[in-house]
Amino acid sequence: MFNWKHEAQDRLEALLFAHIDDRAFPCVGAKSAMARGTLDVLACSSIDSAWDDVRIHDALMRLAEDYRRDRAMYRSFAVVFEGPGDLSEPEFERALWQRVQSLSDKDVWRGQDYDARVSADPDNPHFSLSFGGEAFFIVGLHPRASRPARRFERPTLVFNLHDQFERLRAEGKYETMREKILVRDEALAGSRNPMLARHGAASEARQYSGRVVDERWACPFHYSGEAK
Repeated sequence: MFNWKHEAQDRLEALLFAHIDDRAFPCVGAKSAMARGTLDVLACSSIDSAWDDVRIHDALMRLAEDYRRDRAMYRSFAVVFEGPGDLSEPEFERALWQRVQSLSDKDVWRGQDYDARVSADPDNPHFSLSFGGEAFFIVGLHPRASRPARRFERPTLVFNLHDQFERLRAEGKYETMREKILVRDEALAGSRNPMLARHGAASEARQYSGRVVDERWACPFHYSGEAK
């Protein structure tokens, strides 16, 4: 009997790995995670549907638990959706935040505390998402992204552990890594991404979708629990 999930998992995972392995791909963190075997991938059906949200949240809970047990660096989790492949940048951004809101609501429903090291307010410069008690930020990829570094054949959400970047900062490695990514991004696009800001300088919510937004942009996310 044909199993769509297994077929899609193998195909979409291979597609993402090939994309990251491309010499031009600028994110050295993702390359390190893939090389170490610490980039987990989950294939899902549609980014504009809640169909797979429980599966995604289950995986985030496992990642948070595993990371607390073994704080190995360069762990990451990518959700690759089969489609839609024709979403404009605003449409992709809208779908991204719909998934985020749904996943966050499930986190509240399952009684998970918000990571106290970050803010649940998307207007706060110290904002990050929280799943399973661990803070995450998202990098969105999709076919119609204007920035080449965010362009990929399938809509994708990459969840990165906030704690890892704090550890890199504490070890004095963060700025070097950030500069490498910016240099590679500039080589790919001809300019540096104007949306990339250091954590604490501006809300990272503005960066998730990859779309260039101005000061009038309002994040649609609202945490439904009680942040401590």
